[in-house]
Parts: sequence; structure tokens; C-alpha cells
Amino acid sequence: MISITEFSKIELVIGRIISAEKIPGYDKLLKLAVDIGDKTIQIVSGIAKDYKPEELIEKQIVVVKNLEPKTIANIESQGMLLAANNKGRIVLIAPETKTKTGIRVI
Repeated sequence: MISITEFSKIELVIGRIISAEKIPGYDKLLKLAVDIGDKTIQIVSGIAKDYKPEELIEKQIVVVKNLEPKTIANIESQGMLLAANNKGRIVLIAPETKTKTGIRVI
């Protein structure tokens, strides 16, 4: 269990994927460039089995903006997208309707 104070430190925002590409040598990983309003960040995510890079362009997603960067497959990942496992298929968490990029999820 975490307190509401701890949870409130997580900054969730609406992002828009502006580019996506497979990472050579890694079947599950994609490198994404994501517009989060005030800047563009790079995210490495294990969604390649369920999403083709070209179908992700312009897709809005929910992003953890203030996550400490981590190197994955020799690439710096500067955030995390939110997804769920639906009976073995990864599904991205996204706004129900198109919304402004960069706004905070409350």
C-alpha cells in the first residue's frame, strides 16, 4: 500500500506518438518518440508483439512523465507508457476522445 501523497508524485500526462521503430535484435521492443506537450521524450516499450510501428503514429497514450530514465537495449528510455494485459494481448491506455497533448491525468 502507498499513501495518496506518494501516489500524487506520479505525473501522468497525455502523450502523442510521433515516431515508432523496431529495435534490431529485440522482438518485443519499440523505440517511440512521444510529444508530451512541453517536450518530446523517448520511450522504449515492450509492445512490438502487439503493435506495428506504423499503426502507432499519432496515437494518444497515457505517459508517466517524471520517471527516472533507464537504459533498455542500449537506448535511454525517458518515461513509460501505460498498458494492460488483456488475455495475453497488450492494450494501450489512452484517452476516450482526442484531447490536448501534455495535459495531466487526474
